[in-house]
This record gives sequence, C-alpha cells and structure tokens, in this order.
Amino acid sequence: MIETRTDAVFLNGRFHPGKGAPREAVNPATGEAFARFATATPDDVTTAAESAERAFGTWRRLPVSERARFLRGFASGLEARQEALIALQMRNNGKPRMEAEIDLGDAVACFRYYADLVEGGALDRGRVVLPDDGFSGRQVLEPYGPAALIVPWNFPLVTTAWKLAPALAAGCTALLKPSEFTTLAELAYGEIAQEIGLPEGVLSILPGEGAIGAAMLDAPQIRKVSFTGSNATGTRIMGAAAKRLLPVSLELGGKSPIVVLSDADIDAAAELVCGGVFFNAGQICSATSRLIVDEAVADDLIAALRTRIRKMAVGDPRGAIDMGPLTTMAQRDKVLGYLLTARSEGLDCLCGGTGAMGPGFFIEPTVYLDVPETSALWREEIFGPVLSVRRVKGDEAAIALANATDYGLAATVVGGDPVRANAVADRIDAGHVWVNTMQIIFPETSWGGFKASGIGRELGFGGLQGYAALKHITTPA
Repeated sequence: MIETRTDAVFLNGRFHPGKGAPREAVNPATGEAFARFATATPDDVTTAAESAERAFGTWRRLPVSERARFLRGFASGLEARQEALIALQMRNNGKPRMEAEIDLGDAVACFRYYADLVEGGALDRGRVVLPDDGFSGRQVLEPYGPAALIVPWNFPLVTTAWKLAPALAAGCTALLKPSEFTTLAELAYGEIAQEIGLPEGVLSILPGEGAIGAAMLDAPQIRKVSFTGSNATGTRIMGAAAKRLLPVSLELGGKSPIVVLSDADIDAAAELVCGGVFFNAGQICSATSRLIVDEAVADDLIAALRTRIRKMAVGDPRGAIDMGPLTTMAQRDKVLGYLLTARSEGLDCLCGGTGAMGPGFFIEPTVYLDVPETSALWREEIFGPVLSVRRVKGDEAAIALANATDYGLAATVVGGDPVRANAVADRIDAGHVWVNTMQIIFPETSWGGFKASGIGRELGFGGLQGYAALKHITTPA
C-alpha cells in the first residue's frame, strides 16, 4: 500500500497541501514506490521568500542564546525520531542500518556544535589594533539574510544540517529545497520547527524538482545560496546567482585518490580502500575511487581486496549487509553506463563489472586494474561502487598522479611511517585528507574542495562564516 502525504510544504510555521505535481518515494531495494507526496509551486517559493524576509529582521536580532536554544531543539527533535528516521533512510536511500545511524548522529552533532559555537562568541570577532592610536576598531559577523539551501539525495538530514544549522546560528532565515528523491526524511525538520516554536518564516521547506530551486534563485529576497550536488547543476546555479551577485557556496564533485605507500599495512589498507569507495554504495562526493598503490605492495593489496570484496554482503538493508542498492534508478543506470565503457575499453576487471543484481537498483562492488589515465573511469566521478587502480613507483609519482585531476575534494594516504604519510598528505591538493584512518568527519572540521570540487567551506567556523559578512566598526579611541 502506498502512503499519501498531501501536506508536504512547510510555510509560515505549519504544513500546507502542495499544489505541485506529486512525487513518489521509492524503495531502491525493490524498485517499488512506498509513498506519494505533494510538492511546492513557484508561488509557494514567493510566499516563503517574503515570509523569510519579514522574519529576518527579528531573527537576526534575537539573542544568540535564544538562537542556540532553537538549534539544540532541532538536535533533540532528531534524537526523539531516531528509530523512525533510521528506518526511513534504510527504506528510501537503501542505506545499511549502521550508515543510517551514522548519518543521524552527524546531523544531531552539527546542530549542537553550532549552538555551542555562537553561544561562545564566534560572531563577535573582537578588537582590531589600528595603526593610529586615536582610533579603535572591532569586527563582527552579520548575517547575509534569507538563504536558499539546496541539498542532494545521497545524505538527507546530514547535508541539510550542515547548511541549516550554521545559517540559523548566524542569524539567517532559510528556504530549504530537499531532493525530490528523498524528501520525506527532510520533512522532520518542519515537524521539529513546530514543536520547538521556531518563529514563522525562519524556515520553509519546499519539495519539488529543479523549477523550485530556480524560483528560489530568482526570488529578490534571497541573499545567499548554498548548494550541494553535481558540477553541472552547480554551474547553472552559479550563473543564475551571478545575475544578482549573490554569495554562493558550492559543494560539488570529486574523484578522490587513496594513496597506499610501500610501507603500508596491507590489511589496514584494504579496509580503508573498501570503506572509501563502497560506503553508501559509492554515492559520496569524497569517495576515494582512484587507488594509487606503490608497485612494491600492489599485488598483495589487490589479493587482499579480492578476498575482502568477495565476502561483502550486498542486498536489502533489512538484512545483515555491508552495502545496499544505489538510491535511484537513474544513478544505477548511469553506473551501468560506465561498466559498459569499461568493457568497450577492455579494462581488466578484478571483481564485479557485470551490472545489476536483483529487482532493485543494485550494482556489485567493482574493481578495475591498471586503468589508463585517459579512461573515463579514471577521470570522471561515477558516484557508485566502482574502484579504478593504478600502480606507481615511489612517493613522487604517487603525489603527481593524485593531483592529476580536475577535482580536489578529499584524499586518503595509507603508510606505515606516519611522518612519511603526513608528508605525502601535505602535498596532495584536497580540502580534506585522511591519514591512516577512515573518512570520519567532525562538525569542528572544515568541508569543501579545491579546483572543480567547489567554492567555500561547510562545517567548522568556515561554515558559519559562509552565512555572514564581516563588518568592521571604527570609532575614536
């Protein structure tokens, strides 16, 4: 039976029936729809933008302690819904339970971090020493205004928390457009807003497809845009924002390397390689989908990978699995296209490569060996469980190959000598580099990339600064 939710548009502090074309939520493990929900219209965006502008004047002047209280309310509200949201993530995204639990914990931690950050005085940058003793200077961060937040389908709740928490903490109001594929989990933010008494207009949730995002960019009240998603869409958003010179944060794609040095522990390296490319079925912008391994340990590592991958359980998240399906049919089909390319190029397939399994949107964990640098599988972001491997001789060659990409989001370095591994990490052009550890991300760290991987940073103080402008005040001493 398909559940139906008509009141899926959150405006002025309450849910309203959506007048846009209805969408279906699909279980990617079965390929079947399990819910139907209404969507917003461009008129709803106009209403939300006007409401956000009215609310901004009061929200920005609210004592920081009050804004922090609301942020902690979001964290508590997510925790209260923990089991329901985990189950929904498993059903709508195809995430194994452990991954869904991690996602929820990340979102909760993000709201609490920004509550603590602004309550600790992060918006007041303090006094500035001036060259003339007759004057005194101080700096503060002032919120931009109503912000358009556009989030993807691979990490609902999490990417929203990364944007919504610092936006509200800084004093901005927000219009949120969740992905049309994973809207239902995001509606929890509207439910929590009602429960905690968030003032009307501070948050609007506008489900729908690309026309909703375009309407948000056209709304004259919007003063900041934050987007996470593909480079193609990011380019269009940047172009639209440029018409009004709106500040933009873009968290885009990646083709991240994992560099395994000649002194690496083989078992540890194999674990990190698999985690880096198969977590969330490879649907993660920081997926380390390029394995650059020193030829001295390449054969041993490849053998260990073959053994480990053969033991991976892939299937419905309701079972005991290591990897679930891809979230959408379109993404499954895109990955299948790369597997066809690999066959046409005659790539050496270590495992997988045969495509779909079962009735849902599954792709087997796949590894190709000695992939040429000219191959699309080496150069392009696949966003699926596909690993490309190249052997190199020495650290210099590894660093050069790691940096030979249009992207620069993330990287991992694995080596026995921490000093040597960190020296390699220092020379890799990426916004976040892990050394001998899994891809763990804390709210206190920064997130964002170099080159085509985006503009700006999320998380940490940089995430807060992304929603505020620096104001300098000069007075007589």
